[in-house]
Amino acid sequence: QVNLVQSGGGPVQAGGSLRLSCAVSGDMSAITCMAWWRQVLGKEREGVALIVPEGDSRYGDSVRGRATISKDNAGVYLEMSNVRPEDSANYYCAARFRPCGSSMAYLQSGGSLFEVWGQGTLVTVFS
Repeated sequence: QVNLVQSGGGPVQAGGSLRLSCAVSGDMSAITCMAWWRQVLGKEREGVALIVPEGDSRYGDSVRGRATISKDNAGVYLEMSNVRPEDSANYYCAARFRPCGSSMAYLQSGGSLFEVWGQGTLVTVFS
């Protein structure tokens, strides 16, 4: 069984940076893709970043150029720079065990293609 435990987040001043971590417990070798999602209450879940086993990554339009997803043997990470108030949301990491590729379709799925989720962490960007 794989569990995802998130850390990081909290208040961040606009223009600053943030780093979110997602620690994986269990058999990480069973995971294919991992991704970061975010959601604002009342809005649809938005795909932020995706990383595939080979290390390729994809980013949502709203964060491309400002976000970096990375991974190591312990988990997956999201770094964002030049954050904006519209980046405020609950952020979630997610993992997939079935075959996965670097297609943007995985970030446009609304999260339905991912099987295990972290508990979420709130990011609030203030001016």
